[in-house]
Amino acid sequence: MIMAAGVGSRLMPMTADIPKPMIPMANRPLMANTVQLLRDHCFSSIIANLHYNADSITSYFGDGNNFGVSLEYSREKELMGTAGGVKCCEWFLDDTFIIVSGDALTDINLTTLVGAHKRQGALATIALKEVQNVENFGIVITDEQGVIQSFQEKPRAAEALSRVANTGIYVFEPEIFKYIPRSQFYDFGKQVFPQLVKMNAPFYGVQVEDYWCDVGNIVTYRQAHADVLNGKVRVNLEGRLSLLDESAKVLLGLGVQIGKNVNFTGNVVIGAGCRLGDNVTISDSVLWNDTVVGDGIIVEDAIIGARCEINTGSCIAAGAAIASGTFVSGALSNQNNECKLKS
Repeated sequence: MIMAAGVGSRLMPMTADIPKPMIPMANRPLMANTVQLLRDHCFSSIIANLHYNADSITSYFGDGNNFGVSLEYSREKELMGTAGGVKCCEWFLDDTFIIVSGDALTDINLTTLVGAHKRQGALATIALKEVQNVENFGIVITDEQGVIQSFQEKPRAAEALSRVANTGIYVFEPEIFKYIPRSQFYDFGKQVFPQLVKMNAPFYGVQVEDYWCDVGNIVTYRQAHADVLNGKVRVNLEGRLSLLDESAKVLLGLGVQIGKNVNFTGNVVIGAGCRLGDNVTISDSVLWNDTVVGDGIIVEDAIIGARCEINTGSCIAAGAAIASGTFVSGALSNQNNECKLKS
């Protein structure tokens, strides 16, 4: 099951008109990488829960046939929480099953994870990943055998009892549904998991060495792209990857038009159908499809959505995030993480 119902508020304004699983990652929807990962590990029957802008997901993936899987959907009129959303799919998840968060970029070996789950005779297993900044994650504490003992939600570094984070990738036995009430909002982290610990259930954490990134905000979104371009994660790219020199890796989507004296530095992704004017400089930025950048524009550490037009003479502040369909003429500020037009 792919958890794909969230609004993606931390990625605003980029998710103003699309759900987070559909944000481009190396010029293809983030969720396409998840579907491919599941297929590669022989999970051919998949269900995804939907809520925010659900039609954009169903219209792209359809029944999954074009992606080599069978894909079903569970639409939530009201958000049901992580566990509540899974409970709605109990009819589908009738054997050992895996849950993958729709906002994660990962190449985790799911076959190995499920194998560990079965060897331990677990009811539930969480994939764990060592992280540097524990303050940004739910931290998991296990004993020497991997049995989960407790959790810490975004602890201070000095107070953290572990450095491994909950990745939002789970393996469950259908028995888990006994601990999730029907037809109500219910959460794995706040309700189901503490109950499993309290009852001494066979509840394990398995630390993984594979790549995992919670693509939860603008900073991690750009970082995930840099990791993709630098080969740190195994995913398919859409477009032509060019190593211009030691200072620039550029992924160009289909039909990109580039003017004279365009300069790329750092890690850059340009979506299909984009047009870049003369004397443009783009550094460590991501442009979504069909965006036009006028002559002389400097784009640095920024994300520019689809179908935008950045008019010649505009000035974009470093770190800006520009929603799809925006016309920019003037100066654009990123103060308070919001884009604001100034005359």
